[in-house]
Amino acid sequence: MTEYDREEIATGSADPLDLVTRLARSGFDDYVVYERAGTWTFAGGALATVTLDAQRVRVEAGGEVTERSWSGSPGQALREALAELPVTGWRAYGRVNFGFASLVPGLALRGAAAPDGEVVRLIVPRVEVTLDEGAAVVRGVDTAERARVRDLLIADVELDTGQASAVDITADSANYRERVAQAVKEIRQGQYQKVILSRSVHIPFPVDIVSTYELGRRGNTPARSFVLRLDGAEAAGFSPEIVVSVDDAGHVVTQPLAGTRAFGRGAEIDAAARYELENDPKEIFEHAVSVRTAQEELRRICKPETVHVGDFMGIKERGSVQHLASLVNGELSEGRSAWDALEAVFPAVTASGIPKRESLDAIARMDGSRGLYSGAVVAIDANGSLDAALVLRAVYQEGDHAWLRAGAGIVVDSTPDREFEETCEKLGSVAPFVVPA
Repeated sequence: MTEYDREEIATGSADPLDLVTRLARSGFDDYVVYERAGTWTFAGGALATVTLDAQRVRVEAGGEVTERSWSGSPGQALREALAELPVTGWRAYGRVNFGFASLVPGLALRGAAAPDGEVVRLIVPRVEVTLDEGAAVVRGVDTAERARVRDLLIADVELDTGQASAVDITADSANYRERVAQAVKEIRQGQYQKVILSRSVHIPFPVDIVSTYELGRRGNTPARSFVLRLDGAEAAGFSPEIVVSVDDAGHVVTQPLAGTRAFGRGAEIDAAARYELENDPKEIFEHAVSVRTAQEELRRICKPETVHVGDFMGIKERGSVQHLASLVNGELSEGRSAWDALEAVFPAVTASGIPKRESLDAIARMDGSRGLYSGAVVAIDANGSLDAALVLRAVYQEGDHAWLRAGAGIVVDSTPDREFEETCEKLGSVAPFVVPA
């Protein structure tokens, strides 16, 4: 069994964001940066890799590669693969694409093809650095690599983040308004209650993902943030909400945000927008049905009497927008795991719709493949805990293609112009911070 060595390093007054982006630029082929509750974690290099597609789960560890078919629960297949890793005290980080939804029992669409290619990619890092104010904890399996990381953390250097370049987010090149009108028609026909439709915005230049993350993080107030490069694909984002968080005692939290207005336009305008948000029947309905769905989902895997709502319809300010927000909590039932919780709420109701299966059908018809957008970036621990950030307010890059993407929740009272405006408001959390490579 491979074991980690651990050391603590004093970082003084250094900004954890500066340090973690320094590590992200330090040459690791694969890495994940994950921020939660004021703590940044850098997971660099792949000691082990676990991937899953529609048919097989693949594990690469210790120079060996094993593959096996799976059926039933994709979460259980991943849980078993991670449990068999020859690594003591492992933690894994990675991405779960939106297509994971079509593999979850009960959500697969009748007659629909399975998603192409890899849906989940997780790495157990060679080196892991956890950064708080004034201190860093380094865990690693290689002495020389730990020493290199230590030198990076204590080095007295300043890096130029670069300058952001304008990205036009106002063109409706994806016929978004027409798709919104079609969705409203289908809702009035009773096909579903709510669906989230999105649009992509092409970035006409290669992006410096790490600099974009650093600049954007300073301009946003996310619930979680991340930057990653896995198998050549890059993304950075400022997640407004979690999909689900499960601690090692089995306490489960999900956080539906639904209902949106612009933010950051001045105190008086922001206050007026907040008042409008809190009193708009369309926004209140959209939020209430999302909370109700989240409760129903948690009751399937939690002790029913423990499921409750906290901070109902509070306001969360997330970069260029403000949202209606609620917390839904519960305690896992006996025999249930964090992976069961992820399956129960995935994809997030605020990124899919109600009912989920019917909304997923609409998304497949009108949005097409989403990739990582509205999926999750996850942090998983051998102790049974899991934390999943909803991938929204993000920038993506694969090869020579870079893009932004944002959506809006469509309900019976939606109008195409207002929903398009909402996507612009959300894109405003990322577009001003995009740095050319």
